[in-house]
Amino acid sequence: MKIRESGMPEELYWESFFDPESILAKLQFDDQIIDAVEFGCGYGTFTIPAAKIIKGNLFALDIDPAMIKRLKKRIAEKNLTNIKLSQIDFVKEGTKTKDKSIDYAMLFNVLHCEDPVSLLKEAYRILKNGGKIGVMHWIYSAKTPRGPSLNIRPKPEQCIEWLKFSGFSISDVISLPQYHYGILASKIISIENAKA
Repeated sequence: MKIRESGMPEELYWESFFDPESILAKLQFDDQIIDAVEFGCGYGTFTIPAAKIIKGNLFALDIDPAMIKRLKKRIAEKNLTNIKLSQIDFVKEGTKTKDKSIDYAMLFNVLHCEDPVSLLKEAYRILKNGGKIGVMHWIYSAKTPRGPSLNIRPKPEQCIEWLKFSGFSISDVISLPQYHYGILASKIISIENAKA
C-alpha cells in the first residue's frame, strides 16, 4: 500500500528542495553509524549521500518499482556497494529487518501515512538500544511547493507525541529551511531493553 499522497514529482525538481548533506548533519547522521535503514528511499536523494557516510550498510526501502529501478541505476553510476535495496510495502509488511540490528532509522516525509505509530514502532523494534531516529517532514504551511494536504500533514508536536508513544526520547527539534523540520530522537534504554 502506497502512503497516501506520496507521488513523486520529476527528479531534479524534487531534489531542488533539499541539501541532503546539511540535513543529514543536522540530524546527527554521522560516521559513527554502522548500519542504517531508510523508510521510503524514492530517487535516492538521501540514500546516496547517507551511504557515503556510514561504516556499514544502508537498507533502502520503497514500494514503488520505478523508484527502485532509478535508484539501482544511480547506485551503479556511483559504484556504491553498501546500499541494500528492497522493494517492499513496509507499511503493511514491516522492514523484514532483525530486531535491534540498526543504528539509525530515517523516516523522511513518510509520517503522513494512515498509521504513523506503526512505522515508528517498527523503527523502534529494529533499532539497537540507544539507536537514533531522524524524522523529517514538510512544515505545516500551504505555501510549501509540495507536500501532503494540510489535513494529513503532521505538525512537529504530533510527531513528537507519536515518537514518545512509540518509546523514543526526543533529543532535538530542528528547522530545516526552507520547507522542512526535523526531529532527532533515540531509543530509550530501559532496564528491560538493557537485559535483552
